[in-house]
Amino acid sequence: MNLEMVMQELEALGKERMKKMYMSNGAHEPLFGVATGAMKPIAKKIRIDQPLAEELYATGNYDAMYFAGIIADPKGMTESDYERWIDAAYFYMLSDYVVAVTLSESDIAQEVSDKWIASGDELRMSAGWSCYCWLLGNRKDVEFSESKISKMLDIVKNTIHDSPERTKSAMNNFVYTVGISYVPLHKKAVETAKEMGVVEMKRENKKNSFLNASESIQKELDRGKLGFKRKYVRC
Repeated sequence: MNLEMVMQELEALGKERMKKMYMSNGAHEPLFGVATGAMKPIAKKIRIDQPLAEELYATGNYDAMYFAGIIADPKGMTESDYERWIDAAYFYMLSDYVVAVTLSESDIAQEVSDKWIASGDELRMSAGWSCYCWLLGNRKDVEFSESKISKMLDIVKNTIHDSPERTKSAMNNFVYTVGISYVPLHKKAVETAKEMGVVEMKRENKKNSFLNASESIQKELDRGKLGFKRKYVRC
């Protein structure tokens, strides 16, 4: 399939209700409003196609950019490719659920994420912390440095309340993910979440959100989810 064919199929799958929902979360034109599940049949026909993924991502169409992440070749992308993608990710659903997810399946995921976390840029930071969430929720615990993850918990505890709004959400999710999916630091994550307390996240044109990693961890523990790992990151 080429770019024109994929764009035609995506447009045909668009729903006004989904379009409004995406726009209420920060998406803007152009977009069709395609439910992510509806993309799977097209993805099965294409599988992995990095050149096509690049063409789709470059359209600036939210649905096309999301679909690009599904058919991209994460290990075939360089750091400069990921930098280009994050530059074009204009809101959190792209930074955290397209770029961060794609990056998490690469061999340079931690290296790039570390740079983004230290960048001071809201969506880069958000993508960096989110990438660690995808990594910790999928890869074996032995693939991570316990001392490094421990230091990251300390950073979150000490800076989350003063961090950019979207970054707060990703940092909160990081503590929750460590608490459930990274068993070596489960206890420290639980204590960190308690010390953080409730985190208020301001949202434009919406009511503020109140994030509570401690409650979220406890809910999953009650469900017997300690040690949970996803089989796949991308859909």
